[in-house]
Amino acid sequence: MEPTKPLEQHRWLQQLVGEWTMEGEADMGPGEPTSHSTGTESVRMLGELWAVLEGQAQMPAGGDTGHMRMTLGYDPDRQAFVGNWVGSMMTLMWVYQGQLDPAGKVLTLDTEGPSFAGDGRTVRYQDVITLVDANTRTLHSQTLGEDGQWKRFMTATYKRQ
Repeated sequence: MEPTKPLEQHRWLQQLVGEWTMEGEADMGPGEPTSHSTGTESVRMLGELWAVLEGQAQMPAGGDTGHMRMTLGYDPDRQAFVGNWVGSMMTLMWVYQGQLDPAGKVLTLDTEGPSFAGDGRTVRYQDVITLVDANTRTLHSQTLGEDGQWKRFMTATYKRQ
């Protein structure tokens, strides 16, 4: 088996490498105040093909520190970015497949998971990474509502240290 040579999409992931601080906010549901958090993230490459993002942040309502890990790569056979996300606060591994916008600034990662309603349904989610500039990026998470509209429930801004 020949080693895979990095493509343009793999090089795109290298922009994420570095040490970052994070400020975020999350919608905690109807009638609840918005939750604010701060954290850090360290991003490294695994070879030239995979980005590994490891972060930590204070959980809402004075909870413990949450630890998160995301992996991102590009699969030329699927012609899609692929990856996953796990966190110390849940047992679900979120599995991604996504696309980069034509401008090369917005990576939209599609996934599925349990409905926030706790009714046993599986619903669609997206994590969207936007490169604002060389030292700033955002991540927002949204879910597809029954009305067919995406509803944002979390936004985080990352600044390179």
